[in-house]
Amino acid sequence: MTSRRILIVTGDFAEDYEVMVPFQSLLMVGHTVHAVCPDKKAGETIRTAVHDFEGDQTYSEKPGHNFTLNASFAEINPTDYDALLIPGGRAPEYLRLNASVLAVVRHFAEANKPIAAICHGLQLLTAAGVISGRSCTAYPACAPEVNLAGGTFVETPIDGVHIDGNLVTAPAWPAHPAWLAAFLKLLEDWAS
Repeated sequence: MTSRRILIVTGDFAEDYEVMVPFQSLLMVGHTVHAVCPDKKAGETIRTAVHDFEGDQTYSEKPGHNFTLNASFAEINPTDYDALLIPGGRAPEYLRLNASVLAVVRHFAEANKPIAAICHGLQLLTAAGVISGRSCTAYPACAPEVNLAGGTFVETPIDGVHIDGNLVTAPAWPAHPAWLAAFLKLLEDWAS
């Protein structure tokens, strides 16, 4: 396996599992992973939220962990990274209002670098205008945004994954095994 440099763009009230599990898993297999949040520095934390599926009409939300960032958003250069990972939760809702975040997302899309997005993470892709003509999945409540942004929303089981070229997407954290496996394969194929 070739070690890659992966950037995670996240923020307060990102979904706990969707930040923690990819961060730790990608480090475990030997990749360099930098987690950043606009207006925060390395060593500062974001608050996360645990979203669960308990039979209600939508997910429930509970306090998650404090997640320590290991890089500073203001100091990163997207050209230094091989891939981008975007967790879901509530963070993408406000991060998509940040022009610098959208510029980072556009860099990865325009360079055709691997992008993994899960759940509401697709909100950054739609706001950045990078999914027109692409197919993807997300948390089902994001389907109208995907379609309005010119993408094609693919209904996928909660533990499923959808791949379209350099884009690996999943509906929510129950898809971690399939989503992360597909992302790791894409990273290996991209390296070839």
